[in-house]
Amino acid sequence: MFRLWARIFKDNHILQDTCVEDESADTRTHKIFRALEEVCYQFDLGKPLWLAHTISEFKRHNRTRFTQDNFIETIDFDYLEIQIIEED
Repeated sequence: MFRLWARIFKDNHILQDTCVEDESADTRTHKIFRALEEVCYQFDLGKPLWLAHTISEFKRHNRTRFTQDNFIETIDFDYLEIQIIEED
């Protein structure tokens, strides 16, 4: 089972959160991208861009934050944080 937890923060408070599960036999990368797509759909957001620092932080900690720099449109929160909480 693969589970990704996503939270939207503003002023150090969680505004929204969700957990996406994936039981497919797909690759880890595909599961991450599919889960992020689902998160963006649930939160009604455009998909964020994976910048170099975002990728390196995610590789090291299985967690990263998407700030205004990662989004094309203006966001009304401080950041979107995703974290893998369970992997096969």
